[in-house]
Amino acid sequence: MAASRPSRSVSARDISIGCERLDGAGSWDTLEWTKIEPVTRSVSHANFEFLLEAERVLDEGHGVVLVNTDEAGTLFVTNFRLLFLVVKIQSTSRNTNKSSSRRLLQIIGKDMRIIVFCFRPRTKQRRAIFDALSRCTKPERIWDLYAFTCGPSKFSNLSPKVRLLNEYFRLLGKGFHHASMRMIEDGSFTMSNDSWRISDINFNYSLCQSYPFALLVPKSVSDDEIIQASNFRARSRVPAVSWCNPETGAVLARSSQPLVGIMNTRSTADEKLVAALCAQLIDGKDSRRKLYIADARPRKNALANGAMGGGSESSSNYFQSEIVFFGIDNIHAMRESFARFRDYLDTHGAASSDGMSSFLRHGGWTWGGGNLSSMSASVSTLGDSGWLIHVQSVLAGSAWIAARVALESAAVLVHCSDGWDRTSQLVSLANLMLDPYYRTFTGFQALVEKDWLAFGHPFSDRVGMPSISGSSFELSRNASSTGSFSSSPLRQSSGSSQASNSSHAQNNYSPIFLQWVDCVSQLLRIYPFAFEFSSNFLVDFLDCVLSCRFGNFLCNSEKERQICGVDESCGCLWAYLADMRSSEGRSHAHYNLFYDTLKHNGPLLPPAAALAPTLWPQFHLRWACPFESQAGELEAECRNMAIKFSELQKAKEVAEMKAKEYLAAMEILNVDLQNEKQVSSSAMNLAKRASKENAAIQRAVQSLGCRVNFTNSSDSTVDVESSLMETSQRLSLPRRESEYTMEHNDRSDLSVSITVEADDVAPSSSPLGQVCETLCPLRTQGRGCQWPDAACAQLGSQFIGLKANFDAFDRLSIYDRYFKSE
Repeated sequence: MAASRPSRSVSARDISIGCERLDGAGSWDTLEWTKIEPVTRSVSHANFEFLLEAERVLDEGHGVVLVNTDEAGTLFVTNFRLLFLVVKIQSTSRNTNKSSSRRLLQIIGKDMRIIVFCFRPRTKQRRAIFDALSRCTKPERIWDLYAFTCGPSKFSNLSPKVRLLNEYFRLLGKGFHHASMRMIEDGSFTMSNDSWRISDINFNYSLCQSYPFALLVPKSVSDDEIIQASNFRARSRVPAVSWCNPETGAVLARSSQPLVGIMNTRSTADEKLVAALCAQLIDGKDSRRKLYIADARPRKNALANGAMGGGSESSSNYFQSEIVFFGIDNIHAMRESFARFRDYLDTHGAASSDGMSSFLRHGGWTWGGGNLSSMSASVSTLGDSGWLIHVQSVLAGSAWIAARVALESAAVLVHCSDGWDRTSQLVSLANLMLDPYYRTFTGFQALVEKDWLAFGHPFSDRVGMPSISGSSFELSRNASSTGSFSSSPLRQSSGSSQASNSSHAQNNYSPIFLQWVDCVSQLLRIYPFAFEFSSNFLVDFLDCVLSCRFGNFLCNSEKERQICGVDESCGCLWAYLADMRSSEGRSHAHYNLFYDTLKHNGPLLPPAAALAPTLWPQFHLRWACPFESQAGELEAECRNMAIKFSELQKAKEVAEMKAKEYLAAMEILNVDLQNEKQVSSSAMNLAKRASKENAAIQRAVQSLGCRVNFTNSSDSTVDVESSLMETSQRLSLPRRESEYTMEHNDRSDLSVSITVEADDVAPSSSPLGQVCETLCPLRTQGRGCQWPDAACAQLGSQFIGLKANFDAFDRLSIYDRYFKSE
């Protein structure tokens, strides 16, 4: 069985049966190809090792053909995703030509996929699968979503409120403080610096239901003035600080449109709040910085909103201000553009949902015969979709905002109509350009949670998920979260897939957040050294957002997620992605190999010419052109080389450790060797000394006319021979170890044998006589021995000589009579 791919998000928003169209609410799920070879017709649910925790099969269809790849298998609908188990059959091929007998089911996904399944006729499997999908995509309660069913598991979610406060502390220059739930409960989080403060005016969401519980506002503005200013902004979304430069004081703020109406109404509280954004101190004096009000809408749309009570600011009412319109279209234009773009990729890709070969397939072998004009038409179709133009508009507007803040230290206030779609795109992308912290994993999470989640981007509406209680909870939104992508059941021209304008009021789905991530990928392409994360991370991140497996992006606001208990009941997307990275460390595919903190440690200010967008291959082409989508092959190869280099580095470190161990062992051995040398040298010195002493003893004894023999025995024997007495006298001396031997190694005995030759010569001429004359203190020069009968010259004198010269015989007794006086 082939390993299953990671779960990829796909929405069952458009579910078409045959030529009849049935729309479903988009709330859901993933589609995963799992190929098994071979497999029996009967598959036990208990054997699904790839089912996730709390995932269960709701319905299944056998003998289903995936038209995209012309493969047969079994289709399973679970409470989380679609599973298609492909069976490899070696028998005859299936009949895949179009006919009225085929029963087709088309599923259009939010991740660029268009999938078509073919069912056998008269089996009612198609209707059963469709009904199961409809129940999952339109659950009666939000708590029926898989995110609540599986629970937090091991991916528990630390309170997003704590993380938001930590980000505020960082912006205030108080990053050494760490927020906690106790701090939130007792209200001690309202810190401030010289210019800004954290306000708890919206702690119970009484000021604005779609704003976070804590707001970063000018320090000079009171909470009462903020309440007054909220009446002048749509949905009470007052100007609030999104990012500030602690060095220059430049600030980036966001809000919704002012309620000026056709009468050009003014608000003193709002004007004071906006003016406070521009305040600065220069040499201790109050001054004002330049104010730019960036309206993301086209000018004509802003004027049209004025007729409905909205509109845009007047530069005459806001001192030193300049109003700029970016001309970015609304959510409905983005939805239709995305549908055309998706249809273009499906039509002209290598794998089409209708199973037909496009003219670009297999290296373009069908380009001849007039197909070049078709290629030109396909290029025009891509341009007509307008997707890349919209991406460029968002990029250009964000770069303009970042340049004003970074280069002019200006204050920029950004808004659109409601301040939660185009405003979130522009502000968060400008933050990404201004602050290198947001280009790291931790900073990217903080950015998304602050400018998208905390400031109330309606994810349930835009991604197509059920809200907490339907349209009644949305108050003034006046639109439900249901709707559908407009597309044909089979291949149609891009023009026919557009929805009518009358459906706008009933369809709030729009790929706003997906478009923003697309813009991030464009910046990553332009500045490959500036981001810690890779394009693969962005793809997996988007899949997790669309999958409904985690609770981070459920509901439309922070308040709704609090009511639903999302933090306690659902798993955390960020913890899941962090767990993925921890398995492989820096070699994981989510890490950018080329990330260099020193190369881009300041703001990114791309010129207009560099902002021309291109297709994002890893995301846009991964289904339509799988082979061509591997634009990151070079990166993958570099990653493999980096992994090998890392392995070599680890091997080098291990070798260096072993070398250090060997060096330490050699040093120990060298010390032992030096000690052994010292011991050996001492032994050699002792041996030399002993040898010298032995030689001296031998010479001294031989000088007495004796022969000396040293042997190992228990006694020290002295043999004396005299020819005068014609007798041989052997003197045996009992050996005492303390008197006769020197301990050395294992020698325990020393035997000395001394033989005295005959004394038949004159004392003065014989060696013995010479010794007597030299040593005897009582023998005078020229006189003979005074005690010839004492035998002192024959025996005693040698003892005298030994005693006088050698400490080894210092305890030998001397003939007492020799020293007695007469």
